[in-house]
Amino acid sequence: MTTVLIADDQAMQRFGYRMLLESQDDMTVVGEAGDGAEAIDLIHRHQPDVALMDIRMPGLDGIEATRRVIASGSRTRVLIVTTFDLDEYAHEGLRAGASGFLVKDAQPEELLAGIRAVADGDAVVAPSLTRRLLDAYVHHLPPAPDADGGSEDPRLASLTEREREILTVIGQGWTNGEIAARLHLAESTVKTHVTRILAKTGSRDRIQAVILAYDTRLVNPRVTNRPHPR
Repeated sequence: MTTVLIADDQAMQRFGYRMLLESQDDMTVVGEAGDGAEAIDLIHRHQPDVALMDIRMPGLDGIEATRRVIASGSRTRVLIVTTFDLDEYAHEGLRAGASGFLVKDAQPEELLAGIRAVADGDAVVAPSLTRRLLDAYVHHLPPAPDADGGSEDPRLASLTEREREILTVIGQGWTNGEIAARLHLAESTVKTHVTRILAKTGSRDRIQAVILAYDTRLVNPRVTNRPHPR
Protein backbone atom coordinates (compact mmCIF):
# COMPACT_ATOMS: atom_id res chain seq x y z
CA MET A 1 0.00 0.00 0.00
CA THR A 2 1.40 3.37 -1.08
CA THR A 3 0.76 6.09 1.50
CA VAL A 4 0.24 9.63 0.22
CA LEU A 5 0.07 13.07 1.81
CA ILE A 6 -1.76 15.85 -0.07
CA ALA A 7 -0.48 19.42 0.34
CA ASP A 8 -2.52 22.09 -1.45
CA ASP A 9 -4.12 25.29 -0.23
CA GLN A 10 -7.30 24.65 -2.26
CA ALA A 11 -9.76 22.45 -0.36
CA MET A 12 -11.53 21.35 -3.54
CA GLN A 13 -8.23 20.33 -5.10
CA ARG A 14 -7.38 18.23 -2.04
CA PHE A 15 -10.84 16.67 -2.12
CA GLY A 16 -10.40 15.72 -5.79
CA TYR A 17 -7.02 14.14 -5.14
CA ARG A 18 -8.36 12.20 -2.16
CA MET A 19 -11.34 10.86 -4.10
CA LEU A 20 -9.06 9.69 -6.91
CA LEU A 21 -6.40 8.13 -4.68
CA GLU A 22 -8.81 6.35 -2.37
CA SER A 23 -10.49 4.75 -5.39
CA GLN A 24 -7.28 2.75 -5.87
CA ASP A 25 -6.69 -0.54 -4.08
CA ASP A 26 -2.97 0.18 -3.63
CA MET A 27 -3.12 3.74 -2.30
CA THR A 28 -4.25 5.46 0.87
CA VAL A 29 -4.22 9.11 1.95
CA VAL A 30 -2.65 9.63 5.38
CA GLY A 31 -3.27 13.36 5.66
CA GLU A 32 -3.99 16.72 4.06
CA ALA A 33 -2.15 20.01 4.50
CA GLY A 34 -3.18 23.51 3.48
CA ASP A 35 0.30 25.05 3.64
CA GLY A 36 3.98 24.11 3.62
CA ALA A 37 4.50 24.23 7.37
CA GLU A 38 1.58 21.89 8.00
CA ALA A 39 2.85 19.59 5.23
CA ILE A 40 6.26 19.30 6.92
CA ASP A 41 4.64 18.51 10.27
CA LEU A 42 2.41 15.79 8.80
CA ILE A 43 5.26 14.30 6.76
CA HIS A 44 7.41 14.01 9.88
CA ARG A 45 4.48 12.48 11.78
CA HIS A 46 3.31 9.95 9.17
CA GLN A 47 6.36 9.43 6.90
CA PRO A 48 4.22 8.83 3.79
CA ASP A 49 5.77 7.23 0.72
CA VAL A 50 4.82 10.21 -1.46
CA ALA A 51 3.82 13.82 -0.80
CA LEU A 52 1.81 15.62 -3.48
CA MET A 53 3.10 19.18 -3.07
CA ASP A 54 1.60 22.34 -4.51
CA ILE A 55 4.05 25.21 -5.10
CA ARG A 56 2.09 28.29 -4.19
CA MET A 57 0.74 27.99 -0.66
CA PRO A 58 0.38 30.59 2.09
CA GLY A 59 3.28 31.02 4.47
CA LEU A 60 5.83 28.38 3.55
CA ASP A 61 5.67 27.52 -0.16
CA GLY A 62 6.05 24.05 -1.67
CA ILE A 63 9.63 24.57 -2.82
CA GLU A 64 10.92 25.48 0.64
CA ALA A 65 8.79 22.77 2.23
CA THR A 66 10.35 20.23 -0.16
CA ARG A 67 13.85 21.50 0.65
CA ARG A 68 13.26 21.09 4.39
CA VAL A 69 11.71 17.64 4.04
CA ILE A 70 14.67 16.37 2.00
CA ALA A 71 17.21 18.03 4.30
CA SER A 72 15.63 16.29 7.30
CA GLY A 73 16.48 12.90 5.81
CA SER A 74 12.84 11.90 5.47
CA ARG A 75 12.07 8.79 3.40
CA THR A 76 9.15 10.64 1.79
CA ARG A 77 9.51 11.44 -1.89
CA VAL A 78 7.96 14.67 -3.14
CA LEU A 79 5.92 14.94 -6.33
CA ILE A 80 5.29 18.59 -7.10
CA VAL A 81 2.05 19.38 -8.90
CA THR A 82 2.45 22.68 -10.71
CA THR A 83 1.07 24.82 -13.53
CA PHE A 84 2.75 26.11 -16.67
CA ASP A 85 3.01 29.67 -15.37
CA LEU A 86 5.30 28.41 -12.57
CA ASP A 87 8.06 27.12 -14.85
CA GLU A 88 10.51 29.63 -13.42
CA TYR A 89 10.43 27.71 -10.11
CA ALA A 90 11.14 24.32 -11.69
CA HIS A 91 14.92 24.36 -11.30
CA GLU A 92 14.52 25.35 -7.65
CA GLY A 93 12.25 22.38 -7.08
CA LEU A 94 14.70 20.01 -8.74
CA ARG A 95 17.55 21.27 -6.60
CA ALA A 96 15.34 21.12 -3.52
CA GLY A 97 15.09 17.36 -4.08
CA ALA A 98 11.68 16.84 -5.68
CA SER A 99 11.34 13.48 -7.41
CA GLY A 100 9.05 14.81 -10.10
CA PHE A 101 6.70 17.39 -11.52
CA LEU A 102 3.22 17.04 -12.97
CA VAL A 103 0.79 19.68 -14.15
CA LYS A 104 -2.56 20.09 -12.45
CA ASP A 105 -4.48 19.34 -15.63
CA ALA A 106 -2.81 15.92 -15.99
CA GLN A 107 -5.15 13.02 -16.67
CA PRO A 108 -6.03 10.94 -13.58
CA GLU A 109 -4.11 7.94 -14.91
CA GLU A 110 -1.02 10.13 -15.38
CA LEU A 111 -1.16 11.31 -11.78
CA LEU A 112 -1.63 7.76 -10.48
CA ALA A 113 1.22 6.46 -12.64
CA GLY A 114 3.42 9.32 -11.44
CA ILE A 115 2.73 8.55 -7.79
CA ARG A 116 3.51 4.87 -8.31
CA ALA A 117 6.74 5.67 -10.19
CA VAL A 118 7.96 8.06 -7.49
CA ALA A 119 7.03 5.59 -4.74
CA ASP A 120 9.14 2.95 -6.54
CA GLY A 121 12.16 5.26 -6.48
CA ASP A 122 11.91 6.49 -10.06
CA ALA A 123 11.31 10.07 -11.13
CA VAL A 124 8.63 11.59 -13.31
CA VAL A 125 8.20 14.84 -15.20
CA ALA A 126 5.16 15.62 -17.32
CA PRO A 127 6.22 15.17 -20.98
CA SER A 128 4.67 18.50 -21.95
CA LEU A 129 6.66 20.22 -19.21
CA THR A 130 10.04 18.54 -19.68
CA ARG A 131 11.34 20.73 -22.50
CA ARG A 132 10.18 23.91 -20.78
CA LEU A 133 11.82 22.87 -17.51
CA LEU A 134 15.13 22.11 -19.17
CA ASP A 135 15.06 25.30 -21.22
CA ALA A 136 14.54 27.26 -18.00
CA TYR A 137 17.23 25.28 -16.20
CA VAL A 138 19.83 26.03 -18.90
CA HIS A 139 19.97 29.66 -17.77
CA HIS A 140 21.12 28.56 -14.32
CA LEU A 141 24.00 26.35 -15.47
CA PRO A 142 27.55 27.21 -14.43
CA PRO A 143 29.91 28.49 -17.15
CA ALA A 144 31.11 25.83 -19.57
CA PRO A 145 34.64 24.53 -18.88
CA ASP A 146 37.50 25.72 -21.06
CA ALA A 147 38.00 23.86 -24.32
CA ASP A 148 41.46 22.68 -23.23
CA GLY A 149 39.77 20.83 -20.38
CA GLY A 150 39.63 21.73 -16.76
CA SER A 151 39.43 19.25 -13.91
CA GLU A 152 36.61 16.76 -14.26
CA ASP A 153 33.72 16.82 -11.83
CA PRO A 154 34.64 14.32 -9.08
CA ARG A 155 31.13 12.84 -9.18
CA LEU A 156 31.96 11.35 -12.59
CA ALA A 157 35.35 9.94 -11.63
CA SER A 158 34.18 6.47 -10.56
CA LEU A 159 31.82 5.87 -13.49
CA THR A 160 32.71 3.25 -16.07
CA GLU A 161 32.55 4.17 -19.76
CA ARG A 162 29.18 2.42 -20.08
CA GLU A 163 27.80 4.16 -16.98
CA ARG A 164 28.90 7.52 -18.31
CA GLU A 165 27.17 6.74 -21.61
CA ILE A 166 23.96 5.82 -19.81
CA LEU A 167 24.10 8.90 -17.58
CA THR A 168 24.39 11.01 -20.73
CA VAL A 169 21.25 9.57 -22.30
CA ILE A 170 19.39 9.76 -18.98
CA GLY A 171 20.15 13.47 -19.16
CA GLN A 172 18.70 13.51 -22.67
CA GLY A 173 15.43 12.13 -21.31
CA TRP A 174 15.64 8.52 -22.44
CA THR A 175 13.60 5.94 -20.54
CA ASN A 176 15.05 2.58 -19.47
CA GLY A 177 13.21 0.92 -22.34
CA GLU A 178 14.66 3.35 -24.87
CA ILE A 179 18.15 2.91 -23.45
CA ALA A 180 17.84 -0.88 -23.64
CA ALA A 181 16.63 -0.80 -27.24
CA ARG A 182 19.16 1.71 -28.54
CA LEU A 183 22.20 0.36 -26.68
CA HIS A 184 21.24 -3.31 -27.22
CA LEU A 185 21.01 -4.14 -23.52
CA ALA A 186 18.49 -6.04 -21.45
CA GLU A 187 16.24 -3.66 -19.54
CA SER A 188 17.24 -5.38 -16.29
CA THR A 189 20.88 -4.58 -17.13
CA VAL A 190 19.96 -0.93 -17.70
CA LYS A 191 18.22 -0.79 -14.32
CA THR A 192 21.35 -2.19 -12.68
CA HIS A 193 23.50 0.43 -14.38
CA VAL A 194 21.12 3.20 -13.32
CA THR A 195 21.17 2.01 -9.71
CA ARG A 196 24.98 2.03 -9.72
CA ILE A 197 25.10 5.48 -11.33
CA LEU A 198 22.82 6.91 -8.64
CA ALA A 199 24.90 5.32 -5.89
CA LYS A 200 28.28 6.38 -7.30
CA THR A 201 27.23 9.98 -8.00
CA GLY A 202 25.23 10.44 -4.81
CA SER A 203 22.08 11.21 -6.79
CA ARG A 204 18.83 10.74 -4.86
CA ASP A 205 16.92 9.68 -7.95
CA ARG A 206 16.74 9.99 -11.73
CA ILE A 207 15.82 13.67 -11.64
CA GLN A 208 18.99 14.43 -9.70
CA ALA A 209 20.98 12.40 -12.26
CA VAL A 210 19.54 14.59 -15.02
CA ILE A 211 20.72 17.68 -13.14
CA LEU A 212 24.18 16.14 -12.83
CA ALA A 213 24.33 15.41 -16.55
CA TYR A 214 23.50 19.05 -17.27
CA ASP A 215 25.80 20.49 -14.62
CA THR A 216 28.78 18.50 -15.90
CA ARG A 217 27.92 19.21 -19.54
CA LEU A 218 27.56 15.57 -20.48
CA VAL A 219 24.43 16.84 -22.21
CA ASN A 220 24.38 19.74 -24.63
CA PRO A 221 21.70 21.93 -23.05
CA ARG A 222 20.74 23.44 -26.41
CA VAL A 223 20.01 20.15 -28.14
CA THR A 224 17.19 17.67 -27.62
CA ASN A 225 18.46 14.16 -28.25
CA ARG A 226 15.49 11.84 -28.00
CA PRO A 227 16.04 8.49 -29.74
CA HIS A 228 14.58 8.30 -33.22
CA PRO A 229 12.68 5.29 -34.54
CA ARG A 230 14.82 3.02 -36.65
